[in-house]
Amino acid sequence: MEERRISYARRFVRLLPALLIAAGCGYDYVTPTDFTGAPFFTAAPLVAAPLYSQRGTVLTGVVAVGALLVLRASLGGLPRAEVITELVTVVTVSVLAVLINLLVRRSDARLASARAIAEAAQRAVLPEPAERIGGYQIAARYEAAQEGAFIGGDLYAVQDSPHGVRLVVGDVRGKGMGAVGIVAVVIGAFREAAEQEVTLEAVAQRLERALARERTRREGVEPAEGFTTAVLAELPHGDGIVRLVNRGHPPPLLLYADGTVCALSAPEPALPLGMRELGAWPDRAQEAGFPTGATLLVYTDGLSEARDETDRFYDPETGLAGRANARREPTALLGALAAEVRRHSGGGMADDMALIAVRRP
Repeated sequence: MEERRISYARRFVRLLPALLIAAGCGYDYVTPTDFTGAPFFTAAPLVAAPLYSQRGTVLTGVVAVGALLVLRASLGGLPRAEVITELVTVVTVSVLAVLINLLVRRSDARLASARAIAEAAQRAVLPEPAERIGGYQIAARYEAAQEGAFIGGDLYAVQDSPHGVRLVVGDVRGKGMGAVGIVAVVIGAFREAAEQEVTLEAVAQRLERALARERTRREGVEPAEGFTTAVLAELPHGDGIVRLVNRGHPPPLLLYADGTVCALSAPEPALPLGMRELGAWPDRAQEAGFPTGATLLVYTDGLSEARDETDRFYDPETGLAGRANARREPTALLGALAAEVRRHSGGGMADDMALIAVRRP
């Protein structure tokens, strides 16, 4: 329903220049000679400038001037000074409208170029994982809170290794290019550590050291972006288990084939990555069964903190319970989940969200 109303509004706006010209003609026709519909004809090309192409804007101006000429000629008022003033006004505004259209088009072209660059950067930093890695079906999805935006502080990566399929999902505190720099550091360190480190705890420590080095490098140049919440997961080949290290992140969900949903909460809360100066204790991986047909869902807080019009948070555990979600392909599952969150929040989200679904077929 909301999309239909938006569609109707867009159609109305696109028709507005023509409606203004029609209104000017009608106003001039039904009112005495001392009244004029020139303001309608003047407004039409100005409204068309940001909506139409250059050709459409020029055509709107020509039609507005032509309609005014025809009306004045039919009323026998062309030689009058006020009629000439009206025509000069509409012509001048039409020329200005064409210039405005040129500026708008150039701005749109620059914005499109910037978006293309941002999208390329996003894909370089967060490439789509293969659909199958180490025998598991995998899908990832990034949903930007701002429409048309591609870069944010949420991150994900999946890596096959001698120790199993390993993945990370995280959320950098901060926005903009500084946060993207931290994302690149975390993912780069993860890919190297996932291949080399024997344990998941050691991978977490490698990420901690990488963030410490980045903070030292940035010191005196720009403020550190802050901490990074993250979940590290390991799926050993053929063992039917999942190991997790949670660093201050929302708990992953395990979706069973019968519709049961289980939150894999950490038994001991841990600080996010990048906060070891506030306290340090050894990471301890937790283990859970990962049976055939189950799906592991790891997400950022853009999902669990999406609010509806009454400020009620979206609860993924409740929202996914009782459904055969685990039987879906991971890509379809994430698509349906993203659409449901958009509906819950009325189409506008407060924060980006990153999602990874891993299914054991």
